[in-house]
Amino acid sequence: MIITDEDAQTLREAAPEAEALGRLAPAQLALIERRDWFRLLAPRALGGMEVALPQAVRLEEAIAEVDGSCGWVVTLCAGAGWFAGFLPPAPAREVMATPGMCLAGSGAATGVAQRSADGWRIDGRWAHATGAPHATHFTFNAVLHENGQPLRDAAGASRVRAFIVPAACVKVLPTWHAIGLRASASDAFEIRDLVVPDTHAFDIEPTAATQSGALYRFPFGALAYVTLAATLGGMARGFLRLATPLVLERPVGPTRQPLGARLQVRAQLQSSVQQLEGARGRCLDLLDEAWTQVERDGGRIDEKPLRDAALAWARTAREAVDGVYPLCGLAAADPRTALNRAWRDLHTATQHALLL
Repeated sequence: MIITDEDAQTLREAAPEAEALGRLAPAQLALIERRDWFRLLAPRALGGMEVALPQAVRLEEAIAEVDGSCGWVVTLCAGAGWFAGFLPPAPAREVMATPGMCLAGSGAATGVAQRSADGWRIDGRWAHATGAPHATHFTFNAVLHENGQPLRDAAGASRVRAFIVPAACVKVLPTWHAIGLRASASDAFEIRDLVVPDTHAFDIEPTAATQSGALYRFPFGALAYVTLAATLGGMARGFLRLATPLVLERPVGPTRQPLGARLQVRAQLQSSVQQLEGARGRCLDLLDEAWTQVERDGGRIDEKPLRDAALAWARTAREAVDGVYPLCGLAAADPRTALNRAWRDLHTATQHALLL
């Protein structure tokens, strides 16, 4: 899957407005709804797109290349939409039938789910939920308690489950003030004394999937790493696309000769692009192989090579951008420019905990 030139233009032109608003612009949201990108990974049987993961990853990369905030929101919210493949059928159909469906949430287990007669009583606060203003539902992890004590697994660790609730049950807290990804609106949210039925709790394991497609047999950890890395890689591609002509044409020194006349400058540009494309290719090749294996065998894959390649792609994205940034001049430091926004978006995205 790719985005059209017209789609790219819509995202690009609306990006400054989105940054000023601190949330996606109306034109961007309308495009996302037309293309059904929030349902990218949701089950086809329930009205989702259920796109094969390698194609979804390439689409997320392409969106992020045009606008980092929009790419980040699509990646994170489509990722939460993937959870519909693990929900019991009745709540899954209810969620998927919601007009403008958008799932936001947090993977941090910073809430408590106390066992009650009616299900689980939830209390907690979660620090970041990308796309919070657009969400129709929120997903979150919580530590399970019973009679005031944490429930434990066979190894003695606290048991954690995922939950989903309508946005009306959640209080969004306007806490997002990062230098980049401003339109991602990755605000905090809290839930107080809310009873959630058992049907709205779920586990994110291939064996717990309620849908049979290969997408729901693919391990969550590998999916999370590769989608995040692709989104960073897209941001880096976008930065280098904007930076290259600026660097090549930038006049410097007493003669005002273009910077691109210097061999070492051209070599730096070429090296940054080649390193990024090399890391991208290695990760996507492994993803394609892993996807083929899951489709063919339906069994588990060795997640480590794909995770390591995804982390290398994310790291190379940052290094490639930082290798070129000093050549760009003050235009790269001006927060009003698309180049600076791309730089800020990427460096904010690198702070995601999975990318440490």
